[in-house]
Amino acid sequence: MDLVSDGFDLVVLAEAGADIEPAHLAGSATARKRQLMAPSRLQFALQISQFPWQGDPRGWLAGVAQTAEQVGFTGLAVMDHLLQIPQVGRAWDPIPEAYVTLGYLAGVTEHIELGTLVTPVTFRSAPLLAKMVATLDAVSGRRAFCGIGAGWYAREHAAYDLDFPSAAARLDALESAIGVLRAFWGPGTKPYAALPETTSYPRPTRARPPIIVGGGGERRTLDIAARLADGCNLPSAVPALARKIEVLRGHLERCERDPSEVRITVLDVPIVGRNADEVGFLVDKHRGRQSAAEYTIGRAAGTIADHVGRYRQLADRGVDTVFVAFPNLTGPAEIERFAPVVQAFSG
Repeated sequence: MDLVSDGFDLVVLAEAGADIEPAHLAGSATARKRQLMAPSRLQFALQISQFPWQGDPRGWLAGVAQTAEQVGFTGLAVMDHLLQIPQVGRAWDPIPEAYVTLGYLAGVTEHIELGTLVTPVTFRSAPLLAKMVATLDAVSGRRAFCGIGAGWYAREHAAYDLDFPSAAARLDALESAIGVLRAFWGPGTKPYAALPETTSYPRPTRARPPIIVGGGGERRTLDIAARLADGCNLPSAVPALARKIEVLRGHLERCERDPSEVRITVLDVPIVGRNADEVGFLVDKHRGRQSAAEYTIGRAAGTIADHVGRYRQLADRGVDTVFVAFPNLTGPAEIERFAPVVQAFSG
């Protein structure tokens, strides 16, 4: 029977083997074989974008962070938003203040890096942000990074009485903020630009906490990342990712900067199942009003084997770190399910 022509939104082969790949993950089976035969390294960081802690914030956060550390995630990020964003949940869902949360996570973890993905430059003055990141780096023991971007969610700015200037002004602020951060983390207390001094103690434990610029704007954002940042964060979807990497490398060439100095990181929102049946179940559970086919493609839904192949394709394009935001995160179980993917790239 031709099930596709029979009107189904999505057809899943229940007994699909590792060498049979879904149409929306083209090339993943071949890439998985490459990873098995000639492993490539790729780092994974957990991005927590939803907080279904059911009345136990401390226990839930500690369990998620410690599990991520145990299975091999090298970093952990929280979204820096004041209202939950519509892409993730409802405005009344919990969304804790980012740096208070990171301070708590520093105390319940040992070696995983901690930061935001990403802090809008409009939320805090650049010197204040420098102070907060430096403090996080000190209390965590050299584990802080700073994800920063121009900001985009007008509603939360209005709700919290924050200015929300034009996109051009926000990008100007992003560019200048990076210089301020570095000045406040550097030695001495010299004036910087219009600021009378750069006094900020404690200094970061490491002299230069990594700065990751989030956003894919090709003319300004990627140019700022290429000239000033230690990394960029892009959406993971190919072929759009290939285009963004090409543009970034063009900016790096123009400013005569070594491409190895700027880490390419991506944000990925995958559905991961142990087998094809579970993938289909999770798609149906979380797709809402989207068709199963649209949601499957948008979330790159697949098995562990599928995702090993897909991430190998990203590594082959030069991606250094994948920030993984599980759309179905309820606690440690989803992180444990993902452990074989992390381990496949840790050798």
